[in-house]
Amino acid sequence: MRIGSIQLENDLIVAPMAGVTDRPFRALCRRLGAGLAVSEMVTADASLYGTRKTVRRLNHDGEPGPIAVQIVGTEPSRMAEAARINVAHGAQIIDINLGCPAKKVCKVAAGSALMRDEDRVRRILDAVVVAVDVPVTLKMRTGWDIHNRNAPRIAQLAEQAGIAALAVHGRTRTCGYRGEAEYDTIRRVKSATRLPLIANGDIDSPEKAAAVLAQTAADGLMIGRAAQGRPWIFREIAYFRATGRRLPEPAPCWIRDLLLEHLEALYELYGREHGVKVARKHIAWYSKTQPGATTFRQRINAAQTAVEQIRLIKEHFDHLNDKKANGFGQMPDKEVRAA
Repeated sequence: MRIGSIQLENDLIVAPMAGVTDRPFRALCRRLGAGLAVSEMVTADASLYGTRKTVRRLNHDGEPGPIAVQIVGTEPSRMAEAARINVAHGAQIIDINLGCPAKKVCKVAAGSALMRDEDRVRRILDAVVVAVDVPVTLKMRTGWDIHNRNAPRIAQLAEQAGIAALAVHGRTRTCGYRGEAEYDTIRRVKSATRLPLIANGDIDSPEKAAAVLAQTAADGLMIGRAAQGRPWIFREIAYFRATGRRLPEPAPCWIRDLLLEHLEALYELYGREHGVKVARKHIAWYSKTQPGATTFRQRINAAQTAVEQIRLIKEHFDHLNDKKANGFGQMPDKEVRAA
C-alpha cells in the first residue's frame, strides 16, 4: 500500500488509540507484521507542548519508519502549526483526527464532533496539507449520528484538499463502539473518492479481515482494540491471507517473553514507577484469554514495583506453559512473507 510518496510494507495499519499506541506498542506491532502504526493523538494546543506527556509523544527515538503522528484540534492555523512541529520532530505522515468519540474531545468540537462542521473541516484540511511537505491522512467516522452519515462528502473534501489517504471507522460518533460496524457505509466512501481507503472497526480475526476487505473494497485495514494484548494479530492476518491457513495459537512461554519485552520498554519510556501503572492494562489484555485471568489480574494490579510485576508474570505464564503444548513461537518475518 502507498500513502503519498511513502510505500508501506503491507496494508495492515495500527489504529491510533489514546493511552495505548505509545512508542513501545507501535514498535512491537510493526515487528509483528503491521505495515504502519499511527501514534496516539497529539494536541494542537502549543501551550501543552512542554508537558511531560506531549514531550514524550514527540519523541520517536529508535522508532522504525515510516513514523505517523495523529494531531487533534479545531483551529486550522493551530493544526497547521502542530503538523509542522511534529514533522520537525520526525513525523513522516501527519494524520488528522476526525474520529475520536471521547466526550472530553467532542465537547470542545474536536475529533468526530468536527464532522458536524464541514466548512471547518475543509479549512483544516487545506491548512495542514499546505503546511507540511509530507503526506497528510485523515481518520474519521461515518458521521455524527445515523441521521448524518456525511463521510462520503468529507472524503470528497479530503480529495480536493490533497489528502493522501482516508481511514474510516464504520460507526457514527453517537454509536461509540456499540453495535456492528457499517461496512456498507465504508464501501460508499470508497465509491465517492479515488483516495486509498482504509477500513476500520471490529476487525478481530484473520477471517474477519478477509471478509471486510471483500465487503468494503478497501485498500487496507486498520486494527485497534483487537491488537490490545495481541499485537501478533497482524502476523496472523498476513499469514492467513497468504496461505488460507491460520497460524497456531502462540505458546504461553512465547506470550510471556513478548509481554516482558513490552514491559521493559514501558519502564524505560515512563520510568519504573509510572511504568508499573501504565503496564497494568497491557498485562490485563495479554492475559484475558488465558485460564485464571481474573485471579491473575487481581494479583498483578496489587503489585507496586516492576520486580513484583515481572515475578508474577513469570509465575503465571510458566504455570500455563506446563499445561500447554508449544505454539508457533517466534516465526521469522521473512517466513511469513514467503508464505
